Amino acid sequence: MPADSTSMNEGNAPESPELGWVSPEWLSDHLHNPGLVVLDVRPESHAYLLGHIPGAVWLHEAHLRSHVGTDPVRWMTADAAEHLFATLGIEQGRPVVVYCSSGTPGDPLTGAGDGLGQYFAAYTLARYGCRKVYILNGGLDRWTAEKRPLVQEYGAARISAFRASVQTGYLIGSDECARMKEMPGVVLLDARDPGWYAGQGPWMRPGHIPGAVNLPCQHLLRLDNPAELLPEDDLRKVLAFHDITPEKTVICSSGTGRTAAVVFLVLKWYLGYPDVVMYEGGFTRWASLPGYPFVTGKKPR
Repeated sequence: MPADSTSMNEGNAPESPELGWVSPEWLSDHLHNPGLVVLDVRPESHAYLLGHIPGAVWLHEAHLRSHVGTDPVRWMTADAAEHLFATLGIEQGRPVVVYCSSGTPGDPLTGAGDGLGQYFAAYTLARYGCRKVYILNGGLDRWTAEKRPLVQEYGAARISAFRASVQTGYLIGSDECARMKEMPGVVLLDARDPGWYAGQGPWMRPGHIPGAVNLPCQHLLRLDNPAELLPEDDLRKVLAFHDITPEKTVICSSGTGRTAAVVFLVLKWYLGYPDVVMYEGGFTRWASLPGYPFVTGKKPR
């Protein structure tokens, strides 16, 4: 099932990329394809009830994580993923298109969310073994701006036989992050807000992991619609400014992994960087571990 290519040359995409971006035009043309699941991940159920893309089913992104042990933001277990995705009718080899909205003040449809939910959900689907995951570039904002239809008729979630397969090659833990980040040719990215990176956020310790370079995920997204990526040339300029090049191993980190997922997807699938991993625990996990160092201020060390 074709999607937009990673360079956004719409209509010239490979047949089955593991993850990609699609345009509203593409989605409109494929809405009635058998097996396609369209997933609305806006955080407000009332927004879905007011209007959604035809056939879409709703999922609150908070259901993708839970408190496990002393980790308050752990990704759900594989068993939980199997149950949730099967309930939604998702299958490993069938396409899923994910969308959300940007958070336009005063708009009951697009005001629900910050534009980042679709990236987090797409990463999570791929993490558990979905092989055809697509993000609606521009989200619901672009869909409605192009005068495409919304409906109030609820989509039908048909039970599937989803079987989770955690993609362990995507992830590293705290010990591995501490070891890898000191190796030549490795860059650790912190995708949080600069204020939290430099000082005190909601974590029990301030600052960031020593050596982490601050690249807020919003720098890769349009200011007026964070559900849409910047043009490829602009993305490459941002990355070059931070000395993030394809020959390096890149560790993506943030506070809870949500903004890190944006950077991970852009580097790994949109731009095709060959060696990108996620430190999912992020500063939430790092700051809770006795003896793990941290630094404050705008510089990595």
